[in-house]
Amino acid sequence: MNVLDNSDDGNAPLETFSEMWYRIFMWALFSSLFVHIIAASIAVGMLWKHKFGCYTAAVILIFGLLAPITGGVITSAAIAGVYSASRFQMAADYALVWGTGQTFLATVMSYTRILATL
Repeated sequence: MNVLDNSDDGNAPLETFSEMWYRIFMWALFSSLFVHIIAASIAVGMLWKHKFGCYTAAVILIFGLLAPITGGVITSAAIAGVYSASRFQMAADYALVWGTGQTFLATVMSYTRILATL
């Protein structure tokens, strides 16, 4: 291994489709889980005495895992596809922005109920 080779560097630019897709997807998955863990904690705190409400936290966590596995895979692939088709290199920080941005937009859509008006 060459001293000047920085291929193991976490901040090295992402060049292939699979590198970009994987990094964006992982950021989307972990940021979604982070948001849903907070929501599940709030649900447990508020509904711990309820007969069936205590199971709401489990449902929230399941949706926090399912959403990025289904929709996040597709949107991450679309973003990585555009970058790779246009032969752009993606900075590692951009994958963070794209992944957490997907979670942010999903959260905004959930709270504002924009989709229900369409």
